[in-house]
Amino acid sequence: MLGRGLNDVGFWRWGAMYSRDFDQHVTFGSSGLDRDGLVRDNADQLNALWRDPARVTVVFWRGQALMNNDGTGLARLVSDHPLLPAAREDTVYLGRDGASPVFAAVIADWPEVLNREKGNPFLDQRVTPHPLVGVGGFSELRSVMTRISRRDAELAASARSLFEYHRTHVFCARCGGKTEMTEGGWRRRCLDCDRPHFPRSDPVVIMLVTRGNDVLLGRSPGWPDGMYSLLAGFVEPGETVENAVRREVFEEAGISVGPVRYLGSQPWAFPASLMLGYQGHALDAEIAIDPKELDDAKWVSKEELLSDMSNTEPSLKAARKGAIAHHILRGWVSGHYDGPLPWN
Repeated sequence: MLGRGLNDVGFWRWGAMYSRDFDQHVTFGSSGLDRDGLVRDNADQLNALWRDPARVTVVFWRGQALMNNDGTGLARLVSDHPLLPAAREDTVYLGRDGASPVFAAVIADWPEVLNREKGNPFLDQRVTPHPLVGVGGFSELRSVMTRISRRDAELAASARSLFEYHRTHVFCARCGGKTEMTEGGWRRRCLDCDRPHFPRSDPVVIMLVTRGNDVLLGRSPGWPDGMYSLLAGFVEPGETVENAVRREVFEEAGISVGPVRYLGSQPWAFPASLMLGYQGHALDAEIAIDPKELDDAKWVSKEELLSDMSNTEPSLKAARKGAIAHHILRGWVSGHYDGPLPWN
């Protein structure tokens, strides 16, 4: 039996909630946000919501979210804030948070940041204040995702994915014509051929591949020293997610996978993925990595992983907190995913 030791309060009580309420406990999971989708195609209603005195707006810059003073939540700018009047055309309607309609806006660079150097490519932890905003500053969402509420996480993930979609889909894929944002930011329309275009989410499988008491972990090129995580990859056209699990694990690590079962999902707005968590049973143990995909892969025992997750200075850094990989690995070391897997 595994001993105690994880610093997370209540860690050993997590098992019962994993299969039942996965999406309510993983970061960026469901918060019960009322997305108010029925008003999106009504311009008059959207304009009325924008003029509503209760309206609040969350703001993004270069993909980073404007946070409050202590960095524990999104800053919600009121309707008359001086940063917002010029932003109406580029806003998206996210839904209702209680009585407040919630919009999201992107702002352009300002003179003080034009020559700003690039931050850490893996995780930029800088906070950038804006001269017209009297709260907090702009932060990379991954650096604050474990400190914000489920509601703020859902709002931020939705807004960030939508803005990235609009940034990269200015032209029509059918005729090459210019497109415009419609339906509160949830659709684009070609001005030449009238074709509608919808925001996309890219399905990605992420796999807890186990063999007895061991789990398969890998590391990608460019990751910080010592960091390992679950293997993951995009689902291909015409492929089931179960077969995507088997294909990706074999391509990246040379391991054949048998039975597979679904665990849960996580929206991952970097830029627009839907992470689909699965567990698979390994049929063999000899690893043969694809060096184009992985720097390394190895089997790690439950005891070793538990020790590293409990240690403030671990030798093996297993997935960042807030990511679905970390959530799944915590469930596994707690014993929740033990037992036989059904074939599918």
